[in-house]
Amino acid sequence: MGISANSFCPCGSGQKYKRCCKQYHDQSFQPTPLALMKSRYTAYAIGNAGYIVETTHSENREFKQNKELWKAEIETFCWATTFHKLEILKSEIIHSEAFVTFRAIMSQGEKDISFTEKSRFLQENDRWLYRSGEFL
Repeated sequence: MGISANSFCPCGSGQKYKRCCKQYHDQSFQPTPLALMKSRYTAYAIGNAGYIVETTHSENREFKQNKELWKAEIETFCWATTFHKLEILKSEIIHSEAFVTFRAIMSQGEKDISFTEKSRFLQENDRWLYRSGEFL
């Protein structure tokens, strides 16, 4: 998997990966929940399981203490999935909590597995983390 730094970023910004989500993947820091949402989508699209693990809140239902096993599960999902497009529908911040509603257009083989989700992010120690998501 992976991606060239000069490829267009999978998040749909129209920028090259090196000027977009790569900076977040390299530093594991995002200034906004929207940047985190987009960089997490890109991490899934390129198979960067470590970034997904690092940016998931410990209270998330998918959080696992065994990080290596968790990363392997994420990588398996990434390899089996084609990430076509991310559409941001709404983004709002309320103090140290935020919500980003998005549509992920994805497939596995011939099967469409696209979905719409309202994601919840929490800010801890000046860092945004993915807490949970509700399918719409």
